[in-house]
Amino acid sequence: MHKINKKDMSIVPTEELAFQHEEKENRAAELIIANKELAFQKEEKKKRAEELVIANKELAFQNEEKGNRAAELVIANKELAFQAEEKEDRAAELIIANKELIFQNEEKENRAAELVIANKELAFQNEEKENRAAELVIANKELAFQNEEKGNRAAELIIANKELAFQNEEKENRAAELIIANKELIFQNEEKENRAAELVIANKELAFQNEEKENRAAELIIANKELAFQNEEKENRAAELIIANEHLKKAEYQIAELNIGLEQKIIERTAQLEAANKEMESFSYSVSHDLRAPLRAINGFTQILVEDYQEQLDPDAIEILNEIVGNSSRMGQLIDNLLEFSRFGKQNLSMVNINITEMVESIVGGLQKENADRQVNITVRPLGRITGDKNMLKQVFINLISNAFKYTGKKEEALIEIGSYKKDKQTVYYVKDNGAGFDMKYYDKLYGVFQRLHSSNEFEGTGVGLAIIQRIISKHSGSAWAEGLVDQGACFYISLPTLIKI
Repeated sequence: MHKINKKDMSIVPTEELAFQHEEKENRAAELIIANKELAFQKEEKKKRAEELVIANKELAFQNEEKGNRAAELVIANKELAFQAEEKEDRAAELIIANKELIFQNEEKENRAAELVIANKELAFQNEEKENRAAELVIANKELAFQNEEKGNRAAELIIANKELAFQNEEKENRAAELIIANKELIFQNEEKENRAAELVIANKELAFQNEEKENRAAELIIANKELAFQNEEKENRAAELIIANEHLKKAEYQIAELNIGLEQKIIERTAQLEAANKEMESFSYSVSHDLRAPLRAINGFTQILVEDYQEQLDPDAIEILNEIVGNSSRMGQLIDNLLEFSRFGKQNLSMVNINITEMVESIVGGLQKENADRQVNITVRPLGRITGDKNMLKQVFINLISNAFKYTGKKEEALIEIGSYKKDKQTVYYVKDNGAGFDMKYYDKLYGVFQRLHSSNEFEGTGVGLAIIQRIISKHSGSAWAEGLVDQGACFYISLPTLIKI
C-alpha cells in the first residue's frame, strides 16, 4: 500500500501540482495516442490477414491448376502410349497382311502353273481326241468299205450258193471277218466316247481353275485395298502422334512456365509473409514494452487514488476509478494473450507421444477446484494417445475446457462432455457443453483475434483464446471448427493427424 504524508503535501508548491497535472494530461494524451496506434495496428493486421487469406486462396488455385495440368499431362501420356500401341498393332497387322499377300501371290503362281499344265493337258487331250476322231473316220470308212464289200460278198454269195460248197466255206470265212470288224468298230466307238467324256471333265476342270484364278485375283485386289487402307491408317496415326507430341511439348512448356510463375509467386508471398511476421514481431515488441509502461502508470496512480483518497472522493468517483483499474487489468491480460498468440506462431514444435486422457483429467480437476461452488457434471471419455507438442496441446485443451466452464456459468446444472473419434487417419477431439452457445451466422468471426460473440459484461475474455487454438492446431497440420445454437450450447472440435497408434 502506498502512503503519502499529508503534512508534506500541504507544503507542495503550486508549480509542482501544476506540473503533476500537466504530466497526468500528457500521460492521458499518450494513452489516447497509444490506443489510436493500437487500433491502427489492429486494422493493419486485419489487412495483412486479408491479404494472407487472398494469397492462400491464390496459392490453392495455382496448386489446383498445377494439378489439372499434371492430370492433362498424364492423359496426354496415356493417349501417346495408346497411339504407340495402336501403331505397333497396325504394324503387326501389316506384317501379317504382307505375309498373306505373299502367300496369295504364291498360290496365284501355283494356280497359274497348274492352269498352264491343265491347258497343256487339254491341248494334248484335244489332240488325242482329233486323232481318235481321225481313227474313227478311218474306221467308219473301213466299215463302209467292209459293208460295201459285204454287199458285194452277199451278191457273190447268192451266186456262190448256186455254185460249189467251196464257195460256202469262203462265205463263212468272209462272215467271221465281218464279225471281227464289227467288234473292232464297237471298241473304237467306245474309246471315242471315253475320250469325249474325259474332254468334258477336262473342260470342267479348266473352267473351275479359271474361276479359282478369278477368285484369287479378286482376293488379291481386296488384300491390296486393305493394305493400302492400313498404310493410310498408319500414316494418319503417325500424323496424330506428331500432333500429340507437339501438344505434349506445348503442355510441358506451359507447365514449366506455370511452375516458374508459381515458384516466383511463392517466393514473393513468402517474402510478404516474412515481412508480415517481422511486422508482427515489431508490433508484439511495441505492445510488450511501449504499452505496458503507461498501462502500469495508469493502474498504479489509480490504485493510489482509490487507496489514499477514498474518504475525499464521492462514490461515483470511486466507482469510476475502480472501473479504470478493472479496464487496465483487462488490457494487461489482453496484452499477455496477444503476446502468447504471437509466441505460439513463432515457436517450433517439439513432438512427443502424449497421453491426452491424463492431460485432460488434470485440467478438469484444476477447473473443478476453481469452480467448487458450481454444479458442473463432466463426462470424460477415453481419449487415447497422440503425437504432438505437449505444451501447445495442453494450452489448446485448457482454452477449450475453460470456455466450456465459462459459458455454462449461467446454467443451474452445467453439462460438459469431452470425447474423441477417428476419421480419415485423423483423431477428432470435441468439447461439448449446454451453455450460452452462439449464432452460426457469425461463425466466421469465431476464430479471429479480438473477435467475441458475447460482450464482456456477459462473459469475461479477450477474444484471443480460440485464435490461439486455431494457430496451434494449424501448426500440427490439423483443423478446428465448431457448431452451436444460441442458449442451447456449443461443441468445439479439433482434428490432429494420428501419427502413432497405441
